[in-house]
Amino acid sequence: MRVTVDGESMDLAASATLGDALAMAGSKPVEGAVVGIVMGRGEKSKETASYWLNSTKGKIRIELINGDLQRIWHESVGEIKGSEARWASTDSVAFGPFKTIMEWGRDAHEYNRWEVVLGAVGFEADKTHLIFVRKRHTAAYGVAGNRGVFAHVVGGKNTLDRLERGDKILGVEPIVEWEDLTEKLATTDMSTALSEGMEIFTRFEVDLMEDAPAGAEFFLASARNGTFRTDSTSSSYISSDRLLTERIGFEHREPRLEGTVTVRTSGRGLGRIFVYKADRTSNPGHSVVGRVTAGLDMVKLASPGHLLTVKVRPKRIMLMGENLHKALDTLKDREITSEVEGYQGDDAVVIKQEPGTTMEVLRDKKVKLSAIPADHLISIELFDSQAPKTLDYFRHVTGLKERPVGPLPIYFVYENTFLFKPAIEATSYKELLPENKPQGPVPAGSIAVSNSVAKRIGLVGIKTADDRRYGPSGEKFEATNIIGRVLEPGKLKNVKEGETVYVLEVRP
Repeated sequence: MRVTVDGESMDLAASATLGDALAMAGSKPVEGAVVGIVMGRGEKSKETASYWLNSTKGKIRIELINGDLQRIWHESVGEIKGSEARWASTDSVAFGPFKTIMEWGRDAHEYNRWEVVLGAVGFEADKTHLIFVRKRHTAAYGVAGNRGVFAHVVGGKNTLDRLERGDKILGVEPIVEWEDLTEKLATTDMSTALSEGMEIFTRFEVDLMEDAPAGAEFFLASARNGTFRTDSTSSSYISSDRLLTERIGFEHREPRLEGTVTVRTSGRGLGRIFVYKADRTSNPGHSVVGRVTAGLDMVKLASPGHLLTVKVRPKRIMLMGENLHKALDTLKDREITSEVEGYQGDDAVVIKQEPGTTMEVLRDKKVKLSAIPADHLISIELFDSQAPKTLDYFRHVTGLKERPVGPLPIYFVYENTFLFKPAIEATSYKELLPENKPQGPVPAGSIAVSNSVAKRIGLVGIKTADDRRYGPSGEKFEATNIIGRVLEPGKLKNVKEGETVYVLEVRP
């Protein structure tokens, strides 16, 4: 029996299972990640009434309206290619001329933004123009039928706004969509029986863009354990909410073609990461950060709740939390020069790096590291299932959503309580309702955040001794949200007010 694993063909026994195929291929998906199986391919084209118009300023997508003018459009497509913008105003932009056979009238009509019109300019059919409406207005364009409107602009609207006199239409392409008739499966069951010709996919691969260093790092942070968590899907994309609501700046804009990876940088869904299964136009709220270079079938097989294995290039340069000397060896291997600030003993650990993005480090071939003694870096475990909303706040203000190490400035120390005031103020836009309140004595080493019941909302606290009355943030139990525990409480023994403690999240 012959099957393929990630594009590599192999022969297996007739009774072979999915686990047998992966073992022979040497493939090991991340624990909990699904494996995709395509059992047979069969796609058919589906005609649409959509077209891409490629202009000198970018692509515009139009959708045709049912009516007699469709015939004129189809007859004239060949002549529209190469036509030039003869005029451009705030109201409209017109490309032509080309010859048609249509009945026209002299009446003025009202037009709405995004409508597309066929008009006989000068009331001469051999001077027909394709007119894009950019603003609501009234005009006599020498039109026939339904005000001459035969289509609407549905994509590339920003391109339309940038068109000027002299711009050209370089090509007209009908959009062919494909109905997927593939027999497919996504599973974690290694005992799944295989059959002849099956295609197996264990991962998808992404190449990140140099032109989007912050966005590329954002994606690397989301995929730092080698997985992409699928939170939602549609006919055109899958998306992940791992870094939802985290702020990220816009860097790069282009059409969202099949395989494009984007990050939502504004509006609803800020911080959501998208991988596209079908072409869509560019969007000012989506910054393009990379492209899928292999395993797109794995993306197309995904459903909400699936964990996908992802391989990202380049490999992330994130040295925070590592032993300094091991980090320096890593940089040397990648031919990157380094500069070190702070403690440099054998037990030194990295707590900062500049630049902070992999793309900038690779571009400049140098990085500046800051280090502290290992006994100043405190390992913590966080309780995701018990306090998810409070941990969204905590990871945001410490930077642990995107980095393995985060700072906690010490605000106040008394008895067995350490209070920390995060450097980022986020209580105005992060929810801190009561969650995971103590039900009995608070164990030593507990970490908590004061919730909305407290006078000092958003303070982080750690207790180094059991307490029956107050939570780690110095509040009564109803104002306390327990979020985790310190794994090495002894390291807090000598810290003082005004200092900054660095925490390392240890993930199960």
